[in-house]
Formats: sequence, structure tokens, C-alpha cells
Amino acid sequence: MQIKTSFSVVIRLILWFVMIVGGTVYALLKDWGTPLFSNISFHIFSALFGIVILKLAFNAAGNGGRELTKGRVGNIPRMETNRLVTTGIYSCMRHPMLFGLTLLPLGWALLIGSPTFIRLIAPAEMLFIVFMVIIFEEMEVKRKFGEAYKSYRKEVPMVSFKFECLRKLFKNKG
Repeated sequence: MQIKTSFSVVIRLILWFVMIVGGTVYALLKDWGTPLFSNISFHIFSALFGIVILKLAFNAAGNGGRELTKGRVGNIPRMETNRLVTTGIYSCMRHPMLFGLTLLPLGWALLIGSPTFIRLIAPAEMLFIVFMVIIFEEMEVKRKFGEAYKSYRKEVPMVSFKFECLRKLFKNKG
């Protein structure tokens, strides 16, 4: 089975992989043998909290992805759309999947129990993800959907912290 997708999506997936794996390797090398990294109580608490954060991130990706499939008409590459989606969670925020996935580095850092990853690398990766959304994702959808996206952008924020929007985003529908 061959999965077709665009070059842009492939580059983003590679960047995600490099950030998570590279951050993990660096953090573990830096933390190995430190008192906090060696503390089993810290690891238990951290891992449990990490699992919760990761579950929220994956729920957001799934919920956003399910709604985003409404923007796929015809035979187009996987993870691409050719119709602007403004319903469901996309009526609350323009980038719900990426907002949720911004939590992935923190959830992973907590799961592996790396103080360096938690304090330094995860926040840097989260900022990088936000930067990529603001620069690349916004530019791409603006180019793809033109005036329709400009109107949508005026009405709907990039992200929303309203309770109802967060409930839709993180709700377990799996």
C-alpha cells in the first residue's frame, strides 16, 4: 500500500521526528545520573501526567483530523484538503490539530521523565511548532483558499481557550 502525500507534509513529519528523537537523545544524555532523573517517585508522577497530556494531544489530533476529512474531495494526497473546513472544532479555532499537537513534546518529556526535556527542550519545541503554524500553515492555507480563508480568519481565532472549544478539541471520540 502506497500512501500519497505532499512534500510539505513529509517535511513537517520529518521535522517532528527529528525534534522528538533529537530532543530525547540530548535530554537523556544530559540527565543521566542526575538526582531527579534517578528519583523513582518523580518518574511515576511525571509519567502519569505525561500520559494524560499525550492522550489530550492525540484526542485533539483525532478530532481535528476527523473534521478535516470533510475538506477532502476527490483523489488528493493524504493529510491534504481542497475545501476549506469551517465546521465542528474549526468553527472555534483555525488550527485545532496543531494546537493539540503542540502538547506532544511536553507529554513525551513528562513520560520519559527528563528534567532537561521538560524545562528546556519541550518549551522550545512547542514554540517552534507555534512558529511553524504562524508562518507556514497560515501562508499555505491563505494561498490555497484565498478570500474565503481571509474572511474565515477574521471571524475565527488561530486558537481558542474557551471551555466549549477545548471540550470539543480534547473530547475522546476514539
